[in-house]
Amino acid sequence: MSDQRNALDPNSPLIRRSQGQIVVARGLWHVKPGQAEFRTERLPPLSPGEARVTTEYSAISRGTERLVALGLVPESEWSRMRAPLQMGDFPFPIKYGYSAAGTVTAGRDQLIGQRVFALHPHQDHFQVAEKLLLRIPADVPSRRAVLAANMETALNAHWDAGTAPGDRILIVGAGIIGLLVAHLAQRIAGTDVTITDIDPARARYAEALGVKFAAPGDSPSENQIVFHASATGAGLETAINACAFEACIVELSWYGKTPVTVNLGGAFHSRRLKIIASQVGHVAPLRRGQVNHHQRLERAIAMLDDPALDILVADAVPFAELPEAMTRIWSSTALPPVVSYQPVK
Repeated sequence: MSDQRNALDPNSPLIRRSQGQIVVARGLWHVKPGQAEFRTERLPPLSPGEARVTTEYSAISRGTERLVALGLVPESEWSRMRAPLQMGDFPFPIKYGYSAAGTVTAGRDQLIGQRVFALHPHQDHFQVAEKLLLRIPADVPSRRAVLAANMETALNAHWDAGTAPGDRILIVGAGIIGLLVAHLAQRIAGTDVTITDIDPARARYAEALGVKFAAPGDSPSENQIVFHASATGAGLETAINACAFEACIVELSWYGKTPVTVNLGGAFHSRRLKIIASQVGHVAPLRRGQVNHHQRLERAIAMLDDPALDILVADAVPFAELPEAMTRIWSSTALPPVVSYQPVK
């Protein structure tokens, strides 16, 4: 898989054309449940402190973004679930998303040609305050960099859990979040890490990351920490049943309007189990006094330095085909493709 790993030449025609000009941009808007379309907007000349970015790749979330696209965000959460740079309001129409990587084409001289990550929706050109951009490290390709928001969620989950060397850990649900949680757990000394999923095809992702995979009925028990990321009641019950005495279940799934039935009978109380919610909107309590949101995202993107993670962004859909592709993406059981704003390779 090839990628544009180096910054663009500041003297390239792409950058020279964008300086100080009004640019017409196309962004993806969700307009009805399951229906998306492109809308154009004119990006005016930059204000002081702003930068303009030409997007290379963006990532699709089958968790939160799918619930947004299908109109399944409860009204009580409309305010809290706003993406940092979304446009429109819940339920519709709304421009939503939070994982874009591209190149700065207008702004301060020091930024021109730099590869950056932003919590921006799917759009071919955008401009934001410089402080909202994060430079992509040289050893992280732009295509892999779109995992930064997901990696931030996985990192925060480990901070919530207090994961430590030697822990026995199970991850239930081998989607992007679950696989990144497993990847980070595997990097902690002495941990015994397994990921489980009802789809046996997900085993290949675990194998590529060097993580053990098990079917739900064969997953190990007596785990000190169980991360749940399947977004199903059955998955949460699998997580509860896999716990050791006084173990912690970290709930990473968000269900939107979908009610979930959980069996808290059996040995739940006698084993003194704990279920905690982990949500990326706040830095985990144990780190909140030392790390802010921007610093957490910086750490997350630096953790994308492993080429093994490329398997999570192996498939791509052209940006031009994105409105029609969304229905297929939401109904598929495969990992979502990245969105490519250049010819798909």
